[in-house]
Amino acid sequence: MADLTERLARRGWRVSVVADGAGGEEEARRSCVALWRTGRAIPAGDRPDARGYLDSLLRLTWRALRLPRHDVVVTMTDPPLLGRVGPLLAARHGAAAIHWSQDVFPALLPVLGAPLPPSLFQALERSMARALGRHDAVLAIGRCMARRLVQSGVAESRVILCPNWPDSRIRPIPHAVNGWRAEQGLEGRFVVAYSGTLGLAHPMDGVLDAAAGLLASDPAILFLVIGEGRGRGAVAEAIQRRGLTNVRLAPWQPAERLAESLSAADLHLTVMNKAAVGLMAPSKLLGGLAAGRPGLFLGPADSEAAHHIRDWGCGAVLEPQNGQGLAERIRGYAADPARCAREGAVALRSVAGWGADDAASRIDAVARDLVARRSFANGARTRWPTLGAARRALRRRVVSDA
Repeated sequence: MADLTERLARRGWRVSVVADGAGGEEEARRSCVALWRTGRAIPAGDRPDARGYLDSLLRLTWRALRLPRHDVVVTMTDPPLLGRVGPLLAARHGAAAIHWSQDVFPALLPVLGAPLPPSLFQALERSMARALGRHDAVLAIGRCMARRLVQSGVAESRVILCPNWPDSRIRPIPHAVNGWRAEQGLEGRFVVAYSGTLGLAHPMDGVLDAAAGLLASDPAILFLVIGEGRGRGAVAEAIQRRGLTNVRLAPWQPAERLAESLSAADLHLTVMNKAAVGLMAPSKLLGGLAAGRPGLFLGPADSEAAHHIRDWGCGAVLEPQNGQGLAERIRGYAADPARCAREGAVALRSVAGWGADDAASRIDAVARDLVARRSFANGARTRWPTLGAARRALRRRVVSDA
């Protein structure tokens, strides 16, 4: 969001961002971006439940309703069902409504381990489908998500493909000059990294099975798991219980060290639950590719990430639970440095054609088109008041005569 809002501001938009958290009415202003806080947030480390998400939804909606008029309202997907209030906010402001779909809710809730009673789930799905259908545009971050949105009832003409992009600060850093790699003591190891959220939609069993299979036979191969999330505790427990001394956990890395931490690996892993196809797109894949490293995707073969890997030839696609197959693939890459270098170069090219500037240009064009259409429609209604008045008078006369 920071990437996008700053670039839209440079294109002439005055941007307001509404977010949870403490702070003043207008906490920060960068360029023409104003950040408005709700005053409360879920405490760090807590696991949000349905009540926490609902409270957040109400806080964000109430804060946005009290803002000065805007021409475009963009809703995102966190908290879930935020897109449900998009048309309400747009009506309040007389604005165009855009939903930026990073995830598809409520369909993703069961995948995240939050099943709902069938009747409630179906009611929420119908409600969200109607709400998305009332948006002027819905941004999908992948082709599989775009298809899912159309299947749910959103008009195909309103679904705009706008993929995510890697952080512009990520770049390949050779091992020999990588300070982070040296600090972690990774010299002489072939490093396989998973860097990103350890969530319930990212099953790690296959990765840990592969590590167990390589523990004795390939001691030079090290698995590096970088990140936080609801699934981290289970991963840490499994590592200890199975005695996986070739798996190391590391915390989130600050943005200024992201290029180093991603480049410290020789090969990157991305994992996604098969049931999540069309409901989310694992953007962590892009970071590893932007670091010039090949990627192995453990997930559904018809997902956006799988298409990217296959279309560019910068890695391989496997089943999420295929630990033995993953171990064999990793062993092959470790024995073939030339292949790693070749596919790493392809990986870097694969993400070079779409960045934050491209996404900002697309969203800028969509927003300006919607504003222009709305202005024309308002002008058209103002231009012919007598015709509308005549029609209303005719209807009243017909009713009176009846």
